Amino acid sequence: MSGTTEIDPAAAKAEIIAYAKKRGALVVGVADLAAIERIAPPGHRPSDIMPRVKSVIALGVGGQTQGAWSVPAKAMAYFGSTETRAYSCAYGLSFFIENRFQTPSIYCPPDMDNEAGPRVPMQSLKLHAELAGIGARSLAGDILLHPEFGYMYFASVFTELELPADAPLAENPCPAPSCVDMYRKVGQTPCMKFCPVQCLSGRIDDAGRQAEMHYDMAACAEMTQQYEAVPAVIAAALAAEDAAARTDALFDPDNKMLWYKMSVGSGGLLAQCFECMRVCPIATRAPQADPIRRSKLGS
Repeated sequence: MSGTTEIDPAAAKAEIIAYAKKRGALVVGVADLAAIERIAPPGHRPSDIMPRVKSVIALGVGGQTQGAWSVPAKAMAYFGSTETRAYSCAYGLSFFIENRFQTPSIYCPPDMDNEAGPRVPMQSLKLHAELAGIGARSLAGDILLHPEFGYMYFASVFTELELPADAPLAENPCPAPSCVDMYRKVGQTPCMKFCPVQCLSGRIDDAGRQAEMHYDMAACAEMTQQYEAVPAVIAAALAAEDAAARTDALFDPDNKMLWYKMSVGSGGLLAQCFECMRVCPIATRAPQADPIRRSKLGS
């Protein structure tokens, strides 16, 4: 499946970016494939999935509406995530590349590695996006932030079409000046202070830049990644001493919510805590983080 005419890589990249943005992407970039292959561990490199891959395209879609940041956490648990929109865009983009350029492409699976466990992804979409220059590491765990669009969700496409790579962001927007001021006063940034399970910590240097970032993924996952809670509930029910205890384990009010989310396919089953981003000035107040403001700017 190869084209018969020579493809201009720069022109092809421009068409790909235009298509992705038409489908809802706010930012699109091409990561340095050699850098990904060098950084990612064996088994989790693009070539482990697509042996003849030539380019890794990363795209980001906007996060919540501006109004979402003001709702209670229990409401945001149901509609806070927009990640499926990113995946849909990437899925369409892989077909666009094949149809337009007659070159094999795939939508990069955003899923966990069934051999490595539920906290290890097949591919690091975060690494792709960071190297493609569409996000930078924040003090809030594994979340990438963009100086213009703030909080986004990312997806990737692998293709055998060779495209010119972009560079990572020259400046990291995190920490914001107000976060540096707070750190100087109390030793924590807003994301650290308001994390419900205190899974975030770090250090800001004298120049106001990230010096260290620590993220307790296990503590975060135990509260937010509810797919891990489901087997724990079932195990507790199986180990119950009698029927009454088994009923309590299965029909506890909190556990009933798990069954509800599973039955309706709620995205809230995957992640439900946004408190670090709710208090992040970059996530909520970056120049184009607000969809209302973006519409006025014509984005």
